[in-house]
Amino acid sequence: MPGPNPVVLVIEDDPPMRRFLRTSLRSQGFQVYEADTGNRGIIEAGLRRPEVVVLDLGLPDRDGVEVVKALREWTLLPIIVLSARSTEEHKIEALDAGADDYLTKPFGIGELLARIRVALRRSAGVTVNVPDEGGAGGGLRIDLLRRTVAVGEREIRLPPTEYRLLAALARHAGKVLTHRQLLLEVWGPSHVEDCHYLRIYMSQLRQKLETDPAKPEYLITESGVGYRLKV
Repeated sequence: MPGPNPVVLVIEDDPPMRRFLRTSLRSQGFQVYEADTGNRGIIEAGLRRPEVVVLDLGLPDRDGVEVVKALREWTLLPIIVLSARSTEEHKIEALDAGADDYLTKPFGIGELLARIRVALRRSAGVTVNVPDEGGAGGGLRIDLLRRTVAVGEREIRLPPTEYRLLAALARHAGKVLTHRQLLLEVWGPSHVEDCHYLRIYMSQLRQKLETDPAKPEYLITESGVGYRLKV
């Protein structure tokens, strides 16, 4: 069964455009959250943890390029600019600030959907396979593109937060991620001190994925530092 539907955050001040994007994206299975100002968009990005941001540059409170820079201070999530500004200078400015793609209004919804799919594929990376050394569980498989998780032949359904935590570790498989890095990536900048979140959700993941949660084979604790996914 597929994992959670991808989350898209739309930062756009024009109500008809937001309505059009909301309807179009939801019809394709995306979860959609919205913000009508740059400041609200930054807050929503931290709260909602989207997989993709669709961003207008002409916002009422701050320029969209400033929003790109603010997001890039703490996240690498794909940002697709959707703007009426069509000059090469504007495109270069947005891309240099950290945007991943730039689409000029008016646009076709088919092209936007294609660019969102490309952004998701790029951020997903490859399938991660972790062998089971004991041979009892059959190994852990994380398909970041299809958003599925399996232990042996058994598919595991994960709630969104647990999936985001596992996906963050999978994207950096074999590397230690600090508590702060994981809190930023999964919960956002307002929760970088909430290490108890990590302990709770890591325990829940181990209960679902490990043969013996007290002696984890996949989700390894690096004492005093963070966690890593063993490969």
